[in-house]
Amino acid sequence: MPNPSVGSANPSASLSSLWGYLLPALNHIVRFPTNSIEKAPAIDISYHMGIHTAVYNYFSAGSEAANARPKSSTVGSSDRDNGREASGTDLYEHLDKYYMDLARELLLGAPEDDTTLMQYIIPCYKRYSAGAHSVNRLLNYVNRHYVKRAVDEDRGWLTLSDIFDAVAKSVEEGDTREKIVKKLKERKVEELKKWGYEEGGSAESFAQAEQRFKTEFIEPLLAAPKMKVKKKRPGAASLRGDKAHLPKGRLARSVRELLEVQEMDLEERRHLAMELATTLRAVGIRNGHPLRMKLDKFLATGTS
Repeated sequence: MPNPSVGSANPSASLSSLWGYLLPALNHIVRFPTNSIEKAPAIDISYHMGIHTAVYNYFSAGSEAANARPKSSTVGSSDRDNGREASGTDLYEHLDKYYMDLARELLLGAPEDDTTLMQYIIPCYKRYSAGAHSVNRLLNYVNRHYVKRAVDEDRGWLTLSDIFDAVAKSVEEGDTREKIVKKLKERKVEELKKWGYEEGGSAESFAQAEQRFKTEFIEPLLAAPKMKVKKKRPGAASLRGDKAHLPKGRLARSVRELLEVQEMDLEERRHLAMELATTLRAVGIRNGHPLRMKLDKFLATGTS
């Protein structure tokens, strides 16, 4: 994709100008049809460099505006937005909404037939993930300037305050500051592992795009339909505790079709099960989730 002409306009002059300059590249990388679902289409090198320069200039202008403001002044929310005090938040939120809308569009395109749902999800996620990783490289300055700073300032989705109570119970009299900090970090890693994080590996499972794919695409498919509560007749048998009679989410039904019902070659079934298990792990579906356990059992034993 070639670099679009912007004439004398400055793409970094405002958020709307920057987003207008970025959007064609995002749509090309993430949405454009491609022969290989595991490789996103490229943009021209001049466009790539133009985006990097525009994002850098936008962030630099925000930092200069924040540094020029008197430190003793009280800044209101509108001033923070106009001066970009939390430089990068506005662009990050636009990206978040972009991925949210994209994931919802993909969900709307899912087939109604549960037996073909897995065959839709796997290539769908691969194409989505390939595009998201390409965008991540394209906007690496956002990661360096905003995302890393936000995590360092404990403004990620899992903050220290979320795990402080659990750690506080294990703090003993005489524990040094360093020891307490170590306990907090260990507890945070322990919590992340419940959601698929592997220590020493990549934390991409929790990246912005993957999180949105999980919340807007996977989780609705995992959710069981709501049951209408009917008044129980005297003497009627209770179904409480009989999970076989409870409604299942669409993805659970699709997995059941694959593992228990469909007449399909075992190797092909194993391949689909492995691909789905990888997808669920990548987007952060926690360890111990019933569907992940069902897939792991099938992959380990060949039975459901």
